[in-house]
Amino acid sequence: MRILVTGGAGFIGSHLVDGFLREGHEVQVLDDLSSGQRSNLPDSVPLHVLDIRDAQVKGVFEQYRPEVLCHHAAQLDVRKSVADPMFDAEVNIVATLRLLEYCRATNTKRVLFASTGGAIYGEQDAFPAPDTHLERPVSPYGVAKLSVERYLHFYRVQYGFLPACMRYANVYGPRQNAHGEAGVVAIFANILLSGKTPIIYGTGEQTRDFVFVEDVVNANLAALKHNLVGSYNVGTGVETNVNQLYEIMTRALGTPIKATHAEGRPGEQQRSSLDASKLTKETGWRPQTQIAEGLQKTCDYFKAQHKA
Repeated sequence: MRILVTGGAGFIGSHLVDGFLREGHEVQVLDDLSSGQRSNLPDSVPLHVLDIRDAQVKGVFEQYRPEVLCHHAAQLDVRKSVADPMFDAEVNIVATLRLLEYCRATNTKRVLFASTGGAIYGEQDAFPAPDTHLERPVSPYGVAKLSVERYLHFYRVQYGFLPACMRYANVYGPRQNAHGEAGVVAIFANILLSGKTPIIYGTGEQTRDFVFVEDVVNANLAALKHNLVGSYNVGTGVETNVNQLYEIMTRALGTPIKATHAEGRPGEQQRSSLDASKLTKETGWRPQTQIAEGLQKTCDYFKAQHKA
């Protein structure tokens, strides 16, 4: 299949590109390189250096005519979305709608959309949260992701689109940067390797569901293979608190530096974990990487980068 990956030079997107290539698909990438890097991609993969809001993006669709849009370009910072909800909506809603209109014009029916679990559900009633959990986002970022899911349902009913909305937990792994929901892993790694003291905000008892990037890649490949349509949680169902995460990372990096604590951030979600049993039932996908193993691989990557 011809697949266009927006945000494909970034952390998750570039791993998806590798996965699609392994499966024999043809891939092109659209990325403005604001956080992604050309070095994350094989030289053979065409890269269109464009913001998804740019008018030239239409020409990429008309020339390449992808069979699949894998949409991972986004404004990723929850706090920035709170500070500037207009900008968040311009990128995460309006620009995405333009992409869907380009899909409609080029008969691109299949869409893999990078949605979010924690930000869509807000403070959970159940742990882990099933796909059917009440959606009550408390940030413009979460509102935008849910809005796009609703638009994709419209495009499915009206135009026959086949959208799979992948509701990610906190994705981590090699190539990660400090942006996005799981940026804490990259932040801790960079600070510790510099010999500085990291700050943990609040008590550190707040939990997240950390899912390794290769498991996320395999979830997308499964969704594509099984022609999934709808919304699917992609997580482990396991809660790891920030203190535990930090302890595992200091062991993996060999940097026994004690963190300091600062006042918690207002409105921070206290607990989050996702039940991915729907995805498992329909495709057989299961997360394969335990948190200690995944963090060791991630820390080894950051150590190599630090030495380079």
